[in-house]
This record gives sequence, structure tokens and C-alpha cells, in this order.
Amino acid sequence: MENEHKVKALTCILAAVIVLSGTFGFLMYRENQRLENELSNNADLMELERYVDENFYKSPDREVAMDGALKGYVAGLGDPYSSYLTEEEYESWQTMESGTMVGIGVTVQQHEEGLYVVEVAEGHPAYISGIHKGDIITQVDGENVIDIGYDETIERIKGEEGTEVAIAVDRNGETQEFTVMRSEIETITASGKMLDENIGYIRISAFRENTDEQFAEIFDSLINAGAKGIIFDVRNNGGGLLTSLQAILDPLLPEGNIAIATYGNGDVRTIVQSDAEETEIPMAVLVNGSTASAAELFAASLSDWDKAFLVGETTFGKGIMQNTESAAGGAITLTVATYQTVRGECYHGVGITPDYEVTQVEDYELDFQNPDVLKDAQLRIALKNLLKVV
Repeated sequence: MENEHKVKALTCILAAVIVLSGTFGFLMYRENQRLENELSNNADLMELERYVDENFYKSPDREVAMDGALKGYVAGLGDPYSSYLTEEEYESWQTMESGTMVGIGVTVQQHEEGLYVVEVAEGHPAYISGIHKGDIITQVDGENVIDIGYDETIERIKGEEGTEVAIAVDRNGETQEFTVMRSEIETITASGKMLDENIGYIRISAFRENTDEQFAEIFDSLINAGAKGIIFDVRNNGGGLLTSLQAILDPLLPEGNIAIATYGNGDVRTIVQSDAEETEIPMAVLVNGSTASAAELFAASLSDWDKAFLVGETTFGKGIMQNTESAAGGAITLTVATYQTVRGECYHGVGITPDYEVTQVEDYELDFQNPDVLKDAQLRIALKNLLKVV
């Protein structure tokens, strides 16, 4: 009997070994398959690289070529919101999201003769040097803007903090030359004023790292000045950081979870929360077809909690979110989830329909710094309906 037990025990051990061996063998097979696929892909890339080396008519820039390959791989996902960023592009992205930049303090747009100066920020280098709104920048450091191109001109104007840049402009047919000292400039993404009837107006152009601080300052000043209602303007706001969005929504909404994200693996996570502090004041939100992403979530949150009515046009419809992380010598921006308020549905590809649909007059040029209630049809309707409930 004892020998029989030993035989059975040995048989069980051998069976266990065989099972473990089979499992290990299967795992090794899977790993080998993965490595073979990677080697195959690398072999394809190496073969392509070798062919280019042997046949391209000049010596290739390998770094630039690899950046192009990485961009092409992410582009192959077919998602317009996912992309590979080079090291320089990643640095520019980080600067933009921080809400600060190095430059001279002008907003420009392309013009057939150079760069048309749309706005000059008061108190910043260009303003101090004497550059005016309406000037056309024709030369930067002695080089013609048309020759070096729009993007390159912008980069040369930005430069490094504390350095000078020579700017030549065409002003009413006459050439004016300026030497401007570059400096760090805070991007203003939240500003406002008091309209008639003690209705506050706050324009949010993007959600950057410092937007919530700017918002808090203007919001508190309007409330302390006796605002009976607030109109938030997120027209042409393409979105930004969820951290900034949450900080802005927090004092406006009641306590609880506000928005959730659903990831590719099925995980559902809360992405926007609010504490018990809540502002009890009538609100309206101006939206249009260029209101997207976090700006749409801002409008949807206030609407779904019955804190504000929406005025304008159906929004863009971007209800997916991206993460940007350093990788492969640069960074990857990748779409990772859909999102929505906990009281609503995902608006991706659909947009949000406002309570009051108002088409803006086509020939009216919006001036967010100095909103004109009479000319701005959407603002006028928002003000009219807000006054009914204050």
C-alpha cells in the first residue's frame, strides 16, 4: 500500500509538472511570437533604411526620417486627435498648456504681404516698442516674411527670453522698423466685464494651467461688484486641460461627481468632481460650432445641472479625451477614452444643441475684449433671457 501511495504521489507530481511545463511552454510560445513580430517589423524598417541608404540621391537625415516614421505610425491609427510629437513640438505643446510663452505680445494672421497684426497686448514688448494693430510685419531680423514662411517667422519672433528681435512693418504704405526685447508673456484665456443691468460677462478662450486663476479673479470681482447673473462665453474655445475645467466648475456646481470617462478596457473613472461650495446665481453659456472638447463639457455640466441655459449654435461634438506623455524621443498624444457628464450622454460626433438656437450675423466680427450687445445676436438673446430670471 505504501508503494502504491508513492506511485500515485509521483504520478500527481509528474502530472503537475507536465501541466506547469505545458503552461510555461504556452507562455514562451506567446512571447516568442511577440518577439518574432517585433523582429519582423524591425527587419522591415531596417530593410527600408538599407534600401534608402543605397539608392537615395543624397545622404538622408536619419533623425528627421525616424520622426516621420513615428508620425506615420500614429497617423496610421486613423484618429485625427492622436499624433506623435517631436521633442521640439512637445516643448511647444508644454509651453502652450502652461499658459505662458516667450514672445513680443502680438496676435497675427497670415497676409499676402506678411503677417497682419490682429492685436497688440497692452504693456508687453511690442506695445512698448510702438507696434500697432493693423501693422503688417514684413521682415524679421532682416529676412523677408514671405520668403521664410509663416511658421518659421512665428518661431523666429518667439526666440529666447531676454533677447532682441528686429521687426520691420508696413504701416499705411510706409516701412517702420523696431527692435523688440522678447519676454515671458502670460496668455490671457479668461477675461470679463460688467454689462448693463449688472450682468457679468466672462470670456474663456481655452482651458490652460493658469486659466482657473484668471477665471477666479474676474468671477470674484464681478460677484463682489453685485452681478445678478453671469454669461459665460466659450465660443471658439477648442478645449484644454481637465484640471483647469474642474477648478472652474467647482464653485459653480453642487457637491458630487460631475463627469466620467470610459476607457478602452471598459474602466469608468470620475474625471470632474465638485465640492459642497455652490454659486446660486442665474447663468447662461454662449456656444457655437467651434466650441469643442472641454469647452463642451463645461457647457454640458452647467446645463445638465440646470445651472445655465445655452445660447448659440450646435457645438463641435468632441467627446473623447487624449493623454500626452513623453515617449520615443518625443511625446505621443493618444485618444484614450470617451467622456460625458454623469447626467448626460456622450456628445462625440453629435454636439450639444443649445436651448436658444441663434445664428450669428456673418459680417459681424466678434470682439471678445469689448463685446457689443447690440451687434452680437447671441449675446443679446442670452442677456434678454437672463434678465427674465434675475
